[in-house]
Amino acid sequence: MSPVLRRLSRRHFTRHPWQALLAVLGVGLGVAVVVSIDLANASALRAFRLSSEAVTGKATHRLVAGPAGMPEELFVRLRVDHRLRPSAPVVSGYVGVTDRPGRTLRLLGLDPFSEAGFRTYLERDTAQVELDRFLTAPDTVWLAPGTGADLGVGPGDPLDLELAGMPRRVRIGGLLEPHELRAESLNDILVADISTAQELLDFQGRLSRIELILADDGEARLRELAAALPPGVTLERAGSAGTTGERMTGAFRTNLQALSLLALLCGAFLIYNTVTFAVLQRRRLFGTLRALGVTRRELFTLILGEAAAIGAVGAALGLAGGVWLGRGLVGQVTRTINDLYFAVAVQSLDLDPFVLAKGAVLAVGASLIAALAPAVEATSTSPRSALDRAELESRTHRAVPRASAAGLALLAVGAVLLLLPSSGLPASFAGLFLLLLGFALLTPAATMLLIAILTPVAGLLFGQLGRIGGRGVVAALSRTAVAISALMIAVSVIVGVDVMVRSFRTTVEGWLEYSLPADLYLSAGSAPTGSLDGVRPGFDAEFVERLGVLDGVEAMSTLRQTTVRTASGDTRLIAVDLDARSFGSFAFKEGDRQEIWPAFERGAAAIVSEPYASRTGVTRGSEIAFETPAGRRTWPVLGVYFDYASELGAVTISRRAYVDLWGDQSVTAISIRALPGTDVAVLEEAIRAAGGERRLLMRSNQAIRDDSLRVFDRTFVITGTLRLLATLVAFVGVLSAFMALQLERSRELGVLRAQGLTPGQLWRLVTSQTGLMGLTAGLLALPVGITTAAVMIYVINRRSFGWTLEMQLSPEPLLAAVGVAVGAALIAGVYPAYRMSQTPPAEALRSE
Repeated sequence: MSPVLRRLSRRHFTRHPWQALLAVLGVGLGVAVVVSIDLANASALRAFRLSSEAVTGKATHRLVAGPAGMPEELFVRLRVDHRLRPSAPVVSGYVGVTDRPGRTLRLLGLDPFSEAGFRTYLERDTAQVELDRFLTAPDTVWLAPGTGADLGVGPGDPLDLELAGMPRRVRIGGLLEPHELRAESLNDILVADISTAQELLDFQGRLSRIELILADDGEARLRELAAALPPGVTLERAGSAGTTGERMTGAFRTNLQALSLLALLCGAFLIYNTVTFAVLQRRRLFGTLRALGVTRRELFTLILGEAAAIGAVGAALGLAGGVWLGRGLVGQVTRTINDLYFAVAVQSLDLDPFVLAKGAVLAVGASLIAALAPAVEATSTSPRSALDRAELESRTHRAVPRASAAGLALLAVGAVLLLLPSSGLPASFAGLFLLLLGFALLTPAATMLLIAILTPVAGLLFGQLGRIGGRGVVAALSRTAVAISALMIAVSVIVGVDVMVRSFRTTVEGWLEYSLPADLYLSAGSAPTGSLDGVRPGFDAEFVERLGVLDGVEAMSTLRQTTVRTASGDTRLIAVDLDARSFGSFAFKEGDRQEIWPAFERGAAAIVSEPYASRTGVTRGSEIAFETPAGRRTWPVLGVYFDYASELGAVTISRRAYVDLWGDQSVTAISIRALPGTDVAVLEEAIRAAGGERRLLMRSNQAIRDDSLRVFDRTFVITGTLRLLATLVAFVGVLSAFMALQLERSRELGVLRAQGLTPGQLWRLVTSQTGLMGLTAGLLALPVGITTAAVMIYVINRRSFGWTLEMQLSPEPLLAAVGVAVGAALIAGVYPAYRMSQTPPAEALRSE
């Protein structure tokens, strides 16, 4: 590029600094959103991987069983009969911290004599744990320094824990040194001798799993070992737990990333606006340069160079903003993962170089792609046409049918991607983006139609100035269509996300109403919702019987939640014993209630939740095989029920069948229906008295509804934050576009001033025109936003989580969206209207 062209470019942006500033700000905001979400997701996933590495160690394979675990004699047989020396027994479970409600720690019971080669922080040659004390001190645990500091305990201090409501006091024996692991890998992990863990978890004589280190070429040995295992015990690769955890959160993380890309899409529209207006403002200059001998290649390089510079500066600001924003979002992402999936502790933001590089590439790449169309237009126009404003508008109007045809084609391709049953989640988001781009290309034609309808209304409100403003929108379509499209896309994203969240919340509220029919609910579980491993102690049968005979108890239902092995991997199993009136707490998507319950109570059938059916392909009429201590057992599936508790889904069977097969009579949850006229508060006190020293987690159905909705709202705090940032990006873009549009009309407005237009009339003219543009964008955003919401509810949500949601439309958010569009347009017109009202007509008419 010649020095003369560089000086011309620098002069233009020096004379219009706000235009460059707003463009850089828009790019920076878009990049900041993408980078912050990627960094927060990567940090949370890294914490889970580190935790899994600390728990699994260097094991290559492991033996796992169902809720009853496996007899510890199996470990002896493996060591003696099969000579599997690199093997280690493990007891794992979750415990609550008494004075930290909601805080969960993972208890890991290990045998130090078998740990050589598995976990360096307990190997006898490297660990600082006193071996004799580790083996002989009762109720003693070791933890990481970070966890101890967070809980306010150190070596020798007591720590009060809870397990199924029962208090357990342990003493801190010392601090763990991670050695080869990163320090945060041991966060929220308690390590104890295996016998201590068995006593604390009430798991005497049983093991959660046996870890193995096997050679890669030992396929024959693996088959021999698998054939020798007792019923209910299976052999799997050690890395499958981490893979399962990543798969659990995959849809959640993908949705966040896609929402952040919507913000970048708004930023790309902003870049397109900026470069397009920069080209249009210098159209006559470019025509003159072409006439003086500047080549098309030089002009093309000039425009793309300007876009790359905007993208580079925006990337620098965006990366810094993304790191700052990510530090706040990582806590929200972690809290959501803890609420919905598994316990994970994230104390710092992991600055992944790949994420930062991706953010920079996205910024510069989006800038260059957005600038491509105006650069081609500027270089393909002849010098004579470039000097003729009327020719530009004529070409723009002639291009409207072609743009509309291209928009319809994009809508068709996007619809195909969304409607194909085999399409995955990335294809669904690609289809949504194509729909948005298709609607943007249809905007010029829709604008001409709407302005023709709205101009008479503007004439009634503002007189002749209103009619001039309406005709001016269509007359300057090359400028107005871009601004209206950008505002329409931004507002439609706001409408779509808002309708989706409202619909989701309304659906969950309705589900909670019929799924919680009892008066009181008792829970024994301290394990995270999404955890699929570890011992899950519950209430014993004696306690359940005491509750059943209390005065005021009309009926009682019990539930046991655990994890079993099926063909689809680790599966959440729910075994229920329901009173007759609780059958109505299940609403079936597939299956007949009258046919299901008799077979279900006999233990002859299973039912599955909708997310499980969606994830595994199981439907009514399918069969599910479980690995049980009595061997493999198969259940026919008679129904699929709606459930919004977890996207992982569950299989539900009769508790009677569960006890027969697994011999486990404990329960993890109890629901109690009070007799009519019973004082529920008095009944609650009687239940607590029956529990003795047990600290019962007991809540009413209303309390559970409120807590569930709080978790829901917490989950969508991230969505709200991203929606706000996307709105900010869009507003910056619209402000830039509308200000450039109005300031470029200075000559036209100067002519009107010279003909007698007063400053007050100029204000009304600009206000009527920007108001019409904002109203047009707002009205066009409503069908686009509703379509976006429908895609997210019926396609993306179903493919992500497997939930059926009921779409809810209310006038308030729709009217608010139109108000946002009109308000943004009116605010964008304030500065140019003020500037033009203060500019003498002679100066406005002056030509360079």
